[in-house]
Amino acid sequence: MATRTPGTTRRTPVQTVALIFGVVFLLVGVLGFIPGVTQGADGLAFAGPGSMAMLLGVFHVSVLHNIVHLLFGVAGIAMARTPGNARNYLIGSGVIYAVLTVYGLLVPADGEANFVPVNTADNWLHLVLTIGLLAAGLALGPKARR
Repeated sequence: MATRTPGTTRRTPVQTVALIFGVVFLLVGVLGFIPGVTQGADGLAFAGPGSMAMLLGVFHVSVLHNIVHLLFGVAGIAMARTPGNARNYLIGSGVIYAVLTVYGLLVPADGEANFVPVNTADNWLHLVLTIGLLAAGLALGPKARR
């Protein structure tokens, strides 16, 4: 029989999922700066389509793109502390990723408007993240149980 240490609380499913997303985003943000994991890391620009860096050789990244991942990671970890905040993180992040997906579909890959920058692989990943974040927030959140 498992025992809990006095003073500890158990995470709800929505908190656990928000924490996992936060840790993964943080990890991706860090990996975006590491040569070898990021091909062409020596061509990593702050922003824009001129950045030649490719995370895992597939996803177009820049310093700004990596910072966005780091911020999503920190926010996920911090907001996973309570069920309500975890739900808000998942849904809010899902909405932001939906906007980013549409942005990626509308801007030309080599155009100056592609300041994040994103490519086709990023667009597909952002779409999957949109669906996953929104589904988790809506299905697991505290308000979903009512």
